[in-house]
Amino acid sequence: MKLFVPLLTAVLLSWTALHAAAADDKPAPAANKAAKPDLVQGEAKYTAVCAACHGADGNSTVPAQPRLSQQHPEYLVKQLAEFKSGKRANPIMQGFAATLSDDDIRNIAWWVAGKQAKAGFAKDKALVALGERIYRGGVPDRQIAACAGCHSPNGAGIPAQYPRLSGQHADYTAAQLVAFRDGVRKNSVPMADVAAKLNDREIRAVADYIAGLR
Repeated sequence: MKLFVPLLTAVLLSWTALHAAAADDKPAPAANKAAKPDLVQGEAKYTAVCAACHGADGNSTVPAQPRLSQQHPEYLVKQLAEFKSGKRANPIMQGFAATLSDDDIRNIAWWVAGKQAKAGFAKDKALVALGERIYRGGVPDRQIAACAGCHSPNGAGIPAQYPRLSGQHADYTAAQLVAFRDGVRKNSVPMADVAAKLNDREIRAVADYIAGLR
């Protein structure tokens, strides 16, 4: 019975976070357009605007630049639209997004989403167990929901709702969690709530664990 109570608490926390996030992380309006994405135009625009930082096929090799390949296109549309509107702050990305039309955004998102993601790896053996515990079970006594509740046990996420995390650079994931925690990134209330409860060591641990998911 003693083991059952923490497990039940973790499940309830994850369920609560899942439903709270659903209202906050709806796809941007552009994602709901009926027009079929033009993948030829998407590749051309991606190559011209995005490839220098994110890699020719979305598999960035720079730890600070996120991998975009196989990311849910609805999520990519939402983020680009919010960079463009200023809801998500990043001077570099805001500058690039400002040059893109809604059609460009949709075409880019669907094109890079179709590229095969390369596997990542966890590197910090001293933290991997802690990262796994947080990702899979949360921290019930501190009201921290399990990441897997929204992003799925293998980090695949849920299309149109929650982003794919598996294989993402640990440096990038950690930077985003810190940005959510410190109020720099403000475009997801549920993520800000979760990140606010994590310390630096926990952030490094869960980010490194995520990098090795597949």
